[in-house]
Amino acid sequence: MSDASDRLELLEARLEAAKRYLKVDDASVQLQELEAELAAPEFWSSPERAQSMSRRYTQLKEDVALLESLHSRLDDARVLAEFLDQGDLEFAAELEESLGWISARLDSLDTRALLSGEFDEGDAIAEIHAGAGGTDSQDWAEMMLRMYERYAGEAGFSFELDEVTAGGEAGILSATFIVKGRYAYGLLQAERGVHRLVRMSPFDSQHRRHTSFASFEVTPLMDESFEVAIDDKELRIDTYRSSGAGGQHVNVTDSAVRITHLPTGIVVSCQNERSQLQNKARAMQILISKLEQRHREEFRAQMSAIGGPQAEVSWANQIRSYVLAPYQLVKDHRSGYEDHNVAEVLDGRLGPFIQAFLEWRRSNDED
Repeated sequence: MSDASDRLELLEARLEAAKRYLKVDDASVQLQELEAELAAPEFWSSPERAQSMSRRYTQLKEDVALLESLHSRLDDARVLAEFLDQGDLEFAAELEESLGWISARLDSLDTRALLSGEFDEGDAIAEIHAGAGGTDSQDWAEMMLRMYERYAGEAGFSFELDEVTAGGEAGILSATFIVKGRYAYGLLQAERGVHRLVRMSPFDSQHRRHTSFASFEVTPLMDESFEVAIDDKELRIDTYRSSGAGGQHVNVTDSAVRITHLPTGIVVSCQNERSQLQNKARAMQILISKLEQRHREEFRAQMSAIGGPQAEVSWANQIRSYVLAPYQLVKDHRSGYEDHNVAEVLDGRLGPFIQAFLEWRRSNDED
């Protein structure tokens, strides 16, 4: 019983901490204000603003409801613990299940406490590019695409594939996809960088060990209300027949769109929507997001120049290694987190790596 009491006290302390960093009292006040605005007759006169406010209302309501549910489950767990204390052991399994449920939800909230960036709560545009290593790296890029699709599903996010360029013999040269869900961008920032795979190559007739590289980039997806001034004269828009890995990756059509922003050289493509018009609209949304990201990076570069040069990310500075031979290990070179079950990691179990990175980043920010 003492173990259950200790766990209940710890969970209660974590819940009180969650209430503080989620500012539940403020959220309740905001909910009342938003409810009044949502009920106003003129609310939908500005659809973009209305959608943004509706989304914020839903998020706040979910936060308050979750914390109320956690309080309720803690109260129930205390009752079960009292029964156990009186010798009624038939409630032991139910108490264990309840404590596990509460702990898992608090783990998720603790992760959110590490995300406070301007765009962390929003959706993400992600890109994968095969690097050095030829066919092996192209195959590795396709394996990464599957890994992130599986991760998105496990995390409760939606996954929308927008463009895939097939490799010469196997795999893919690149892919662009959108991950939608609360905190998708904040979490996927942990994956930005070069990923290294070491394995016995299935493309080598002598089955020798090969090292492959692929990069992962992520940009916050700006919604329709975000405005970036783009002169049509600065754009080159090409249409073409899509080509990709086929199957699960892309629907081959004649309506693919490629947009080049001439001043910056940024190129975006979309080929997986149903029509050329839809592909163009999605490509423009991706372009706007990339231009805003570029603006922020240029500003940070100016600030960094004042403080002195910093090391650039390069193929020699991979963030994570996935080793399949001669031993089994996935290791993050920033946080030091390791997992020997490579198969499960490649199947999308990235949560522990992301959590470890966010904690490592916070500890370094505090130093």
